[in-house]
Amino acid sequence: MRLLFVFLFFSQLCFSQDWVKITAKKGDTRILLLKKYKLTDQCSKVKFLSLNKMKANDYLVFGKKYKLPVQSYKYNGKSIRTTIGIKGLEKAKAIQAWNEGLKSSRIKRKLYTKGGALWVPHFLKSCFEKYGKSNTAKPKTSKPKLTQGISTVGKTVTHVLFGAKYKNVKIVSNKLKGRIYYLVSGHGGPDPGAVGKRGGHSLCEDEYAYDITLRLARQLTEQGATVYMIVRDKNDGIRDQAYLKCDKDEVCYPNLKIPINQKKRLKQRVRAINKLYNKNKKAGVKYQRVVVIHVDSRRSKDRVDMFFYYNKRSKLGKKLANGMYGTVKSKYAKFQKGRGYKGTVKPRNLHMLRESKPVGVYIELGNIQNDKDQKRFTLVDNRDAIATWFTEALSK
Repeated sequence: MRLLFVFLFFSQLCFSQDWVKITAKKGDTRILLLKKYKLTDQCSKVKFLSLNKMKANDYLVFGKKYKLPVQSYKYNGKSIRTTIGIKGLEKAKAIQAWNEGLKSSRIKRKLYTKGGALWVPHFLKSCFEKYGKSNTAKPKTSKPKLTQGISTVGKTVTHVLFGAKYKNVKIVSNKLKGRIYYLVSGHGGPDPGAVGKRGGHSLCEDEYAYDITLRLARQLTEQGATVYMIVRDKNDGIRDQAYLKCDKDEVCYPNLKIPINQKKRLKQRVRAINKLYNKNKKAGVKYQRVVVIHVDSRRSKDRVDMFFYYNKRSKLGKKLANGMYGTVKSKYAKFQKGRGYKGTVKPRNLHMLRESKPVGVYIELGNIQNDKDQKRFTLVDNRDAIATWFTEALSK
């Protein structure tokens, strides 16, 4: 009897676990939260509601702690199976792959083999036959297919980054079908970039570059392109206001905190682009481009037109920059006759152009300190026009 008691106590000690708890942040919803932790199956959704005594239509409360349908174990240093008390090797491999996926996404800081906890999702432990086997299925030997950017005229797609008003995008053309664009608005996160002043308001470079980049992304999507926003803000969709609120909550694709150090920030963006580029190239995509959008800062009396940079080693980059320059110049000639256009196209050894694998162009939209140039950013119609001109140039 004593031996049985000792064995039961030892078993419970080995297999003891707790549910992982997280604190709800602003903007969190149950669906987004589960998606972040790769828990999109029905088994996880039902368990989340049960653990937290919630109903399907209940909202998350900011600052409140919730239990995830994930159990945390102290790894025994031998194997997943002996740590959590299971026999199936296939199930253990699925749990291993799920933990490694969270680590690569930087959701988990440490793997269980490096001193971190072993996390075991409910759907892999208790619903494996229904939801887990697809995660461990052997990859097909056939050439992977592109799953994004396959568009049909008249179809409506939803992109929440564009904001509530603009999130539903109707595909009006397949002109850019099969093309991929990586759009990068300058600065973001802890770095607002240049800051101008107008009418008692602060004009943060990153906010205006981001709004114009979002508008460009939406218009490219309308033409059937696949678009990746590398700098992202889940709260700031396309905004139809002259003065955009400055904030610091932007992240880098897919959901990485942006470093304050400029060099680290640029390397982070290049890594995101190149990883996607390699994946899409393997899937058979031949046309991939990077568009980087900034707002310049000079003396307040210096008025400048939009100018374009390219990597001096890239003939296609030069062609891309010249094409965009030519389109913008023609628009000024048409809509502002007699004004003249003094924008330029030049090679420049910029990190984003040099290190990114896709062909790229780097754009400066004007001087955020100049009163006349500021109208190019603060007037909503002007921001929309810039996006329209760039879309037309990229469509040629």
